Amino acid sequence: MSIQRTSFQAWRRVALVALAAAALTSTAALAEVKAKLGHAMPDSHPQAIAMKKFAELAGTYTKGNVKVQTYSSGVLGSDEKELQAVQAGTQEFYIGTLAPLSTRVKEVQVWDLPFMFQNDREVYAVLDGASSKKIFEKIEPSGLVGLTWTGMGFRNLSNSKHSVSKLEDVSGLKVRVMANPVALDTWKTIGANAVPMAFAEVFPALEIKALDGQENPLLHMYANKMQEVQKYISVTNHVYTPVALVASKKFWDTLPPADKDGIRKAAVEAGLYQRKLLDEGNADVVAKFKAEGVTVNTVSSAELARIQEKVKPVVAKYAPIIGDDFVKGFQDEIAKARAAAK
Repeated sequence: MSIQRTSFQAWRRVALVALAAAALTSTAALAEVKAKLGHAMPDSHPQAIAMKKFAELAGTYTKGNVKVQTYSSGVLGSDEKELQAVQAGTQEFYIGTLAPLSTRVKEVQVWDLPFMFQNDREVYAVLDGASSKKIFEKIEPSGLVGLTWTGMGFRNLSNSKHSVSKLEDVSGLKVRVMANPVALDTWKTIGANAVPMAFAEVFPALEIKALDGQENPLLHMYANKMQEVQKYISVTNHVYTPVALVASKKFWDTLPPADKDGIRKAAVEAGLYQRKLLDEGNADVVAKFKAEGVTVNTVSSAELARIQEKVKPVVAKYAPIIGDDFVKGFQDEIAKARAAAK
């Protein structure tokens, strides 16, 4: 009996160990989550490269619990559709402009006010500052969790008609602008025929001459082959477009704290990496455009001052709509960064 009891106890220990191992394996399998991340940029763009890095880092920092699959070139839909999908919880991550939220979250429109920044350093200081954090707080009731802000670049004007070197050269140009009221009013004020349009539709519209031009960051233009349908680029740096990496709140709320921490860490690192790639790419993109036959000119500071004066009523109109205190705080952050650089 003693031998039988010993054998039974040994068998029982083996069985318990096997059950524990099976339970651990089952728990690990249940913990693994697959998540989709979508954005509008093609694979050659710094954003696409940075988001692949985010996917890699998210896997590392969550110990394999969260596996992110990236989808570029707008294959999951327009910015607006992707944001809606993330809000609904049918898509887990999105990186891009938050402009589609501007009617509900007025503070988003602050980034559309023209001629706010002088350089990337000022932009990055504000992206990491209090105003940007406040926008993330404001979007959470819409079903979004803000993870990090990163760059896309200063917007510049391209067209197929002629070089733009002065205010009057804009008059009558049919220009695609982002579908937000500040951008529409800005371009109408300086004489353009401003047309709101989803970015996916822009290249074909330029190709058939339904549009004369568009405005976007230079690297954005080059990655999307605007040089094939636009002969002139005018460097104006009129607005800086940042992008936000956000998660679906429905998805986020299912994650354990450790995985949330890992994803936030991955997001911040990938966002800084995207800024680095943008800075490096901007250094030589003008030469690339010129090599492909595009005429590139820089609008003089005196002429930009004329345009800035022309659009002051737009800033005055939208500051109260966005929130005077919020706009002032935003401007104060820029002024602080500018002073620190002197």
